[in-house]
Amino acid sequence: MTASTDHLRPLLERLSLEDKVALVQGADFWTTVPLPQIGLRAMTLSDGPAGVRGPAWDERDPSLNLPSGTALAASWDTALAHRYGAAAASEARRKGVDVVLGPTINLHRSPLGGRHFECFSEDPWLSGELGASYVEGLQQNGVAATPKHYVANDSETERFTADVRVDERALREVYLLPFERAVEAGAWAVMSAYNSVDGVTMTENDLLETPLNSEWGFDGVVVSDWTAVRSLDAVPAAQDLAMPGPAPAWVDLADAVRDGRLDEADLDRKVLRLLLLAERVGALEGSSAVTPPEVDGRAFAREAAVEGAVLVKNDGELPWHPSSLAKVAVIGHNARDARTQGGGSATVLPEHIVTPIDGIRAALPHADVTYTLGAVVQEGVAEIPLDRIANPRTGEPGLVVSFRDADGAELFSEHRRSTALVWFGGGAPIAASSTVELHTTFTPAESGEILLGFATAKHGRVYVDGVLLVDEQPEIVGTDLGAAFLSPPSATGAITVEAGVPLDVRAEFDLGSADSPLAGALSVTFGIAPDDTDPEGLIAEAVEAARNAEVAVVVVGTNSKVESEGYDRTNLDLPGRQDELVRAVAAVNPRTVVVVNAGSPVLLPWRDDVAAVLLGWFGGQEFGQAIADVLFGAAEPGGRLTTSWPASLEDVPVVDVTPKNDRLEYAEGIHLGYRAWLRAGRTPAYPFGFGLGYTTWSFEAIEVTDAAGGDGEASDALVHVTVTNTGDRAGKHVVQVYAEREDSAVDRPVRWLVGFAVVRAEAGETVVASVPVAARRLAHWDGGWKVEPGAYTLSAGASVDDLPLTATYSTAEVFAA
Repeated sequence: MTASTDHLRPLLERLSLEDKVALVQGADFWTTVPLPQIGLRAMTLSDGPAGVRGPAWDERDPSLNLPSGTALAASWDTALAHRYGAAAASEARRKGVDVVLGPTINLHRSPLGGRHFECFSEDPWLSGELGASYVEGLQQNGVAATPKHYVANDSETERFTADVRVDERALREVYLLPFERAVEAGAWAVMSAYNSVDGVTMTENDLLETPLNSEWGFDGVVVSDWTAVRSLDAVPAAQDLAMPGPAPAWVDLADAVRDGRLDEADLDRKVLRLLLLAERVGALEGSSAVTPPEVDGRAFAREAAVEGAVLVKNDGELPWHPSSLAKVAVIGHNARDARTQGGGSATVLPEHIVTPIDGIRAALPHADVTYTLGAVVQEGVAEIPLDRIANPRTGEPGLVVSFRDADGAELFSEHRRSTALVWFGGGAPIAASSTVELHTTFTPAESGEILLGFATAKHGRVYVDGVLLVDEQPEIVGTDLGAAFLSPPSATGAITVEAGVPLDVRAEFDLGSADSPLAGALSVTFGIAPDDTDPEGLIAEAVEAARNAEVAVVVVGTNSKVESEGYDRTNLDLPGRQDELVRAVAAVNPRTVVVVNAGSPVLLPWRDDVAAVLLGWFGGQEFGQAIADVLFGAAEPGGRLTTSWPASLEDVPVVDVTPKNDRLEYAEGIHLGYRAWLRAGRTPAYPFGFGLGYTTWSFEAIEVTDAAGGDGEASDALVHVTVTNTGDRAGKHVVQVYAEREDSAVDRPVRWLVGFAVVRAEAGETVVASVPVAARRLAHWDGGWKVEPGAYTLSAGASVDDLPLTATYSTAEVFAA
């Protein structure tokens, strides 16, 4: 129900035109303009959505790092998504944040999508249900959600300029549906995307008014993606807040109102919506912010990672009983340097990370657990461990950062506890400085040659004991500002070091022009690149470790150059020589289990050669604990796939993410994801909905009953599915219900998801899942929502390809609400 803003009009009338113009633009990167004369404080927005970073990107103020979007979605658990939103709200209030920029509810249209890890699913209904629960969990605790990116921002290539061409039916049934559910859940904000849809950039697109406002009754604030507002044409197009601010595209906004080019009523509507948002989050005098209950963030992060972990293969190997293991070989770069989150603006800085090797060793205190690298995955430099660096001024662990003017005078300095630094908000005088210097005392742990250097878009120099080692301007590939900023190339130099002998290391960077849209921001990582000069030797060492162990755990995965905001993937291969590593290890140890540390599909060409495969996704800061819980049977692997995993890229029916002449054609219409696989008659490695547990299940019976109806509206159905846990331990299953329509007069998917439910049962227990199927789930768009009359087949089972139960449901011809 749309909230009235009539009670806020007296405040509006007290504002000058200049006040209103200021309010609809950000004050800076992360805050809105305060107007104390009407009791309005600044509101703080923050990136998420897998945690809340806060207004400063600073390791000294760490954040809870929750599992990524694909990990959460794989739980298929709306109650868990609600709790996830509540945990994010608790973090937000701890950090003084009013608006969280999430959840990300774009779709997995192509597995090459670089931001795939941040989104939920290839299915619009599943994405919408999970997104709606996230929104409710966040906002019931007083913090605004911002579902993003509205709309059809499903890939990263040329994301600022891509013009997505999509027919109205696909737009309504597929890409808008998750946003419609989020609005139904009461979202207080929505983020507009960079891309265009059908020739009009989204911040100026009529879709912001219809269906968002006029049909769905959205009464919140449309926040632009950062720098997405291009012109004053966004003002009449229902774009409410331009971020960051002040927005260059709206510099003439006041003059345009005065000379009649723009209607002040459009501006007033934006101001009223911003005042309503402020009231909702407690930023307006007379309103009060909800205080969320404290959440045990570490325990929840661990639980959520377990619930999303998907076991896709198990030849009777798992779970292992800890007491039965005396020697375990843990192998893989990602076992030691786990990826707990994808790259880009969603990054948060956790206080600690439990890696797989940490988790396995903690679970097996009695066993001999060895570790070998096996294959290099990381590309470019990685930060130096904190215990290896010291601030030369104070002796504290860390380094000193100094910002200097053109004459070399120090304008600002601060102590930092990391050599991977981002300033995107905060007090550093970046725009006023000419150079920045990072200075530390580095004490190597091992002797030998290392590759020391930096990753940044700036020209930099590295000095070791006063001698110049690197002087380089890394070459930026592509034009995406986000990729250049958050995932820049590296420059390194080789130097021989001796264990325990400290080195005075200084890196300095030229800050350059202040004309960039990100002039007040800076990203630089100073550190060491991996040595990949002997890949055969690394594999041989891992093979020897596996041969001498009872079992082997190989952790494979992606790196920050593979899955990140700002660019798409070119293939689905694991980086480096990880495929060779797995094959070599499996050849000498038949009890090899592979853990996949990736946020989205990768090819697993060795899957038939290993005993088990567990998809751990980007599992958040407690990733290693969760993996150990699943491997050793303390917990059930709770996940099921929310996107199809291909055996080869050539098999994927919808793959293109690259615009041609600035246009990206969604030629597949409503047929994406598993719908496209079914239509093409192709078989993926693992289908949508698939996943194994540690018990077995029997689908016993299905019954369909009417839930509501009459008065010219399509009736809702309740699908009752009886299942029995036929195994010897308690377990979780996801009951999935799909619809089919034979001899349909309209083009339809072969089958499509219409409902789902998580069930849990003790060994031998029978339970009934009652799955509501709304009439809209049977409807198609034809100028309105129309339900075709006649019979629909409703099937229930464990995945889109495993549906043992069927029933028929008939409906009359009606328009759905």
